[in-house]
Amino acid sequence: MTISIGDKLPASDLMEMTKTGPSKISTSDMFAGKKIALFAVPGAYTPTCSAKHLPGFVGNLDALKAKGVDEIICLSVNDPFVMAAWGNAQEAGEVRMVADPDAAFTKAMKLDFDASGAGLGVRSRRYSMLVENGVVTQLNLEETGGFEVSDAETLLAQL
Repeated sequence: MTISIGDKLPASDLMEMTKTGPSKISTSDMFAGKKIALFAVPGAYTPTCSAKHLPGFVGNLDALKAKGVDEIICLSVNDPFVMAAWGNAQEAGEVRMVADPDAAFTKAMKLDFDASGAGLGVRSRRYSMLVENGVVTQLNLEETGGFEVSDAETLLAQL
């Protein structure tokens, strides 16, 4: 069953680029004691993700923080090198660019889909969620290919 509001995020390891190179971080540590706006994209550098999804969260960072969000995390089934490069290219600033290299976290939430037909392999569905101390309090899940409800403005209005 797909993760829902009220569910605790699954324990998993994610990756992000640090000053010393790729670094593993557990979801337990990442979400503990914080209110986090998490959004996932099917792929770094893809058209909707680059033109709308990530820029919307970058542009609304201050507004989200003013509503009590401690951190904004962008997640993709990708490697930390690509996520860091994409974040730099998009001038993501304080938006934390996090990789789910083997899709373990995404699969555990049942938010994966198979894009092998398009040459992309397993990917994350597009969504945004508010997570408080590891528990999902808002979830905005898109239909495959859509971009209607997972934008920063929708999540901001839910705060």
